[in-house]
Amino acid sequence: MGSPKHTEVSVARQSPQRPDADEPELDDTTEPVEPEEADTDRPSANVDRSLWEKVGIDPVEIALPAGTGFTLRAYRPARELTPTDVTERDQDDPFLARRQVIEEEDDDTVVILDEDLADEFAASDEEDERRRAADAEGADEEETAEEAAEEVGEEEEVPAFLTHKGRLLLFKTPESLVSFIRSGAPNDLSQLDSWQELSERVEPADIAPLDEDTYELDLVVENLRGGHDAWDPTLLIEAGEVARDLSYALRLPAVLDMLSAGSSLDDLDEALRASVNGGVGGFLGRRRLKKIGAQTASLGWRTIVGKISAVVDWRD
Repeated sequence: MGSPKHTEVSVARQSPQRPDADEPELDDTTEPVEPEEADTDRPSANVDRSLWEKVGIDPVEIALPAGTGFTLRAYRPARELTPTDVTERDQDDPFLARRQVIEEEDDDTVVILDEDLADEFAASDEEDERRRAADAEGADEEETAEEAAEEVGEEEEVPAFLTHKGRLLLFKTPESLVSFIRSGAPNDLSQLDSWQELSERVEPADIAPLDEDTYELDLVVENLRGGHDAWDPTLLIEAGEVARDLSYALRLPAVLDMLSAGSSLDDLDEALRASVNGGVGGFLGRRRLKKIGAQTASLGWRTIVGKISAVVDWRD
């Protein structure tokens, strides 16, 4: 999936029409039409980017069905990051909590055996213990070799967001995000070396995400439901990128699996990327898209958006 994230679409410009000679000329006294005011709700992207470039962190805007919020994202080598702690979040999951209760009940079950049968189990346990010790010794050697082979992979940059205890922190306004950054409240990005400088220098006007850092996950399912001809490649490709980043940073293995190489949604992503290219590649990509079920794709993405939404901590 090395294709560019954004695709330029050329639109032919029409030559201006010459006014018809029979049409009356405009009255010179006609008052000029006032230009429409620019939308001031969205912060301008024409701001000084030097702070973000220096700290290696970027503001991000994410739209979800529950609303739109601002957060932060950074990329760092995996060895430099401590993953977010999801223990508390998973304990709040009613399905996981129920499963843990069942396991505890199984562990507390007491079975009374007669003496002969108990001796057989004891002998079996000793044999199993010796076998496990031998296996562990061999496994240690294999792990050492695997760790050496994975050292190169530790340099790969991975995404980190403004998270805390397994939840994504989203802020409704730039002011509330800046207030949180300055507050010294615990979060997973505070482990970065540049966090202190950001907290000292950031201003609300700096929270102006670039177009490529703005994601509309709230539109994905509806767009897919519209059918192949209505699919928006840019919207869907960007949604896939941020969903992969979020599922990694938030430790959502189910979402990672749904977007992993070879999955149906990954096939959709690849076909979309190919379709926006010209020539034979674009033609083949569009043919591949026709074979992807719109209902299957929309249901899959509804699950993804739901799982991400479930671990968002909205801050006003």
